[in-house]
Amino acid sequence: MLNLGIIVPCFNEEETLTETNKRLIEIINNLIHLRKISSNSKIYYVDDGSSDTTWKIIESLSISNNKHISGIKLSRNFGHQNALIAGLFSAQGDALISLDADLQDDVNTIEAMIDEHLNGFDIVYGVRSERTTDSLFKRLSASLFYSFMQALGTKVIKNHADFRLLSRESVDYLKNFREVSLFLRGIVPLIGLKSTIVYYSRDKRYLGKSKYPLKKMLNFAVDGITSFSIAPLRLVSLIGLFIFTISIIMSTYVCFLWLFTNSALPGWSSIVLPMYLLGGIQVLFLGIIGEYLGKIYEEVKDRPRFIIEKQLP
Repeated sequence: MLNLGIIVPCFNEEETLTETNKRLIEIINNLIHLRKISSNSKIYYVDDGSSDTTWKIIESLSISNNKHISGIKLSRNFGHQNALIAGLFSAQGDALISLDADLQDDVNTIEAMIDEHLNGFDIVYGVRSERTTDSLFKRLSASLFYSFMQALGTKVIKNHADFRLLSRESVDYLKNFREVSLFLRGIVPLIGLKSTIVYYSRDKRYLGKSKYPLKKMLNFAVDGITSFSIAPLRLVSLIGLFIFTISIIMSTYVCFLWLFTNSALPGWSSIVLPMYLLGGIQVLFLGIIGEYLGKIYEEVKDRPRFIIEKQLP
């Protein structure tokens, strides 16, 4: 019978964790009753350096229901993606499902994911059927991001976050991807094993505040783009070629004005246009190149992606 592990990364989730656990335990007990998963199945809560009472709640839940609950405490805040990896690499199970603790992912979809896995799929993506609970800005920015990633040639599943099922074989292959700048939404499709999609309606956050403000969302998007495509660097070369061509045309035009007309304004064309145009382009390109150099710097240090301070049985 299928031994299931559920990975739940947590960062300052004291307000919602008890309700999250209640719903997940109900799901596990129901699936055990239906004989779809084994009685050894567990929930693994990963405390990503929380500053509130999240870890104390996890310890309390483990004591009250230690058969189905385990906890992993990271030594500090390593970030959502690293917390996910810590859970996936530490948990036991024939299949592992990851979801956030805020109850926006529909836990009732877990049964459909398991059914698809039992039908032979190694990877099952949870995909939102709609985004009505998001603001207009978030809907538009998310749509633009996914479209941009696909245009760059990166295989991402539109409207999929980190709610997914991975077989044990998939997790073993995932261990071969050792980059520090993690973007699991792009890495998991690279595994290439048989996959499918289940759709669900995403709810509003149960309690508490979102752990992904605009700044973190932008950083996450930049990580996704620069970790999976060198297209921005190629764009730099193409724009450089374009500017060179325009400069030749402008130089020819200015020479024509000086030689054959009296309408040339002394000094303006030769100073102002190149200064503004090339100055702005250089700053932009240095930023793009610097982003990639920063990625190389992070990778070559080869620091650990997470450090587990404590793990409950």
